Amino acid sequence: MQKFLDQNAPLEALFTLVSRFSWPELHIAEPPPWMPAGWNTHLHEFYEAAQLQRLWAEEQGHWESARIETLAVFNNVDFYTFLKPLLGEVDETFVFMPNISYPSDLAVGLRVNNELVCIGPPRIAWGDNPPWPFDEDKGHIFSISLTEYVRLLLLKYLRQHAAEVAPAAEKPLPVSEDFKARYPNWGDQFTALVVPGIVALYLENHVSEQEAKAYVMMEKKAKGVTILPGVINVLQRYLNEQAEGKYESLKDYLSIFPRHLKVTKGIAAL
Repeated sequence: MQKFLDQNAPLEALFTLVSRFSWPELHIAEPPPWMPAGWNTHLHEFYEAAQLQRLWAEEQGHWESARIETLAVFNNVDFYTFLKPLLGEVDETFVFMPNISYPSDLAVGLRVNNELVCIGPPRIAWGDNPPWPFDEDKGHIFSISLTEYVRLLLLKYLRQHAAEVAPAAEKPLPVSEDFKARYPNWGDQFTALVVPGIVALYLENHVSEQEAKAYVMMEKKAKGVTILPGVINVLQRYLNEQAEGKYESLKDYLSIFPRHLKVTKGIAAL
């Protein structure tokens, strides 16, 4: 495991692999070629030697509290209806697993069969204080979960609509050289812009304008998405016109998106 982490192996790949193991034997019928031979057997031996079953039993109360808090967060939340004008009908089931273990500072998104799973931690508190309870920071939980769901959906969506992506990808997106270096191809750039744009729109419409502004500020500072306010404006324009029947879903807008974003960026610079 440490070797994987030292090599910066994507946590998404590791978590997805483990989700395919049988429980509690940790068997896997068809391991991926990159998995070291017998790795699952070693994990099972570690599980028994470290008496992790006893540890989980002792910690069960904390995990149950996290589960109850999370249920309160997602009560009456409907991501499916919100996403339909953008990505069409979502066939997958959204699953959120509250995580009070590793990793404690980021969410991991997985596609497991027909489920999109977000394994997400609570917001880290300042200093030595314990993390925020899940149900006391809904904006954080909505942003990390929706980020993973939309990212996974958008990857699939762009593959399914490659015919519409191809002509759009010939039109450069108005992003900085640093952003291009981080995301070399058009699809990655588009995803890195649109995912936080969609999340910000949800926060603004379903949480508060203040929560959305705080999220945008953090995305601009932490991830360098300086053009995010323009992306939000363009997506809102799309949603307005989609509601009027101009577009069926985002695929019909792909070739127009770069031009509208460029115009919005130019206006903001005036």
